[in-house]
Amino acid sequence: MGKIAVTLQQALAQRAREGVRGSTTARPLAQGANWHVEDVLCTFGPRDQPFEERHAGVCIAMVVAGSFGYRSATGRALLTPGALMLGNTGDCFECGHRHAAGDRCIAFRYAPAYFERLAADAGIASGDPNFKRGRIPSLPALSPLIARACAGALEADGAVWDELAVEVAVSTLKAAGALTRAEPPASAAAWARVAQTVRLVDDTPGAPHTLTSLAAAAGLSEFYFLRTFQRVTGVTPHQYVLRARLRAAALRLRDDSAKVVDIALDCGFNDLSNFNHAFRAEFASSPRAWRARGGARRA
Repeated sequence: MGKIAVTLQQALAQRAREGVRGSTTARPLAQGANWHVEDVLCTFGPRDQPFEERHAGVCIAMVVAGSFGYRSATGRALLTPGALMLGNTGDCFECGHRHAAGDRCIAFRYAPAYFERLAADAGIASGDPNFKRGRIPSLPALSPLIARACAGALEADGAVWDELAVEVAVSTLKAAGALTRAEPPASAAAWARVAQTVRLVDDTPGAPHTLTSLAAAAGLSEFYFLRTFQRVTGVTPHQYVLRARLRAAALRLRDDSAKVVDIALDCGFNDLSNFNHAFRAEFASSPRAWRARGGARRA
């Protein structure tokens, strides 16, 4: 389990020891004239009643640990690590933890006029730039941005945030535009089974997860589990496991001096060549180059 998830588990354990209600804390990471970024840690659980909130500006929140249900004017969705939560200015929303406690997000918030200008300058949006959906599932194009944001949150390094804020906005708009098909609704029972599964994968990304083992853990047939998982998360179980392993490896490469091959094996890859190929495909960089760039930023 990476440091991002460990911090969440420590906060949940502290809440259990103290017997207090769940809460949400937001740690400022960086800000500019028209944007700011926060590290948001939530310890609400199944016994806590969701309450209505409102987006003051445009919100793009990277889910980096835990899971939660999100309901807004654009619909409802289960948010899992690697996905983005989308919020339009002025929209009311609720976040709930019916199936499991706690989550951690890195939330980028934009002034509406600035976000519209970014969209126009990138040639993406004309007219209404509002998001038409509440979630973007875990996608390869977003993985490097999420890994960089996680590294920045752990290192308290604000040097990359101004560029990252622009890249996140533009990449999210592109991804949202490419997802033209509406996401089908899923039942509460499906949410519960998938939420349990993603927690298992994120807690143990290096374990030998297969469709058979995950379906058995969820108590479903392989066919039904595959269909249910993809409907709820937007990706297949294999895609989710692969990206969970790659996210864990990317963070370790920035923070751990272990050999690349040892990190690859610890994160669930059978050999170094497969790891290198998958890492390049996801992050457009070799593991060694990714580690070197991280070291240069810390220097």
